[in-house]
Amino acid sequence: MSQRAIKITEPRSGLSVIAPLLDGKAPDNAAFFWDYLSQARVVPGIHAMWTGPEISCPIPPAHLEGASYADALPAENATLTPQPGDIMLSYVPPRMWGGSPNSIFDIGLFYGQGARLLFPIGWLAGSVVAQVRPEEREHFASACGVIRRNGACDVTFERTEI
Repeated sequence: MSQRAIKITEPRSGLSVIAPLLDGKAPDNAAFFWDYLSQARVVPGIHAMWTGPEISCPIPPAHLEGASYADALPAENATLTPQPGDIMLSYVPPRMWGGSPNSIFDIGLFYGQGARLLFPIGWLAGSVVAQVRPEEREHFASACGVIRRNGACDVTFERTEI
């Protein structure tokens, strides 16, 4: 029996990992992510400023225009302190952050110890929707460190099964 997973790549850093979805722990968030990846997506990524060891990949609003699944996401398998290897979905309602009229959906790639979801707007729990396979976490952390040093990048997310 196969398990749904996400392949995450970024060529300049050599990032290439598989993160199995946590369907049983975050069903609505996993369904959103899977539906969003009905086609491979390239999402801009940048090292986070507030949350510590994270590559933040905010989903461009244009990717979600007219998408029936792009509704408010509940907190599932929620945490304020992501662990290395956690792939998080964070949802911010319209007008909450800086008055933006769009909802914000952010994919967070957490690669090290000491992460926290404290933003200028306060604490915001995110949902752990997938986790990088344990045997790939050292590579994941190393590649994310390269992204941190290189600056902005384009991260590709696509469906896979393991």
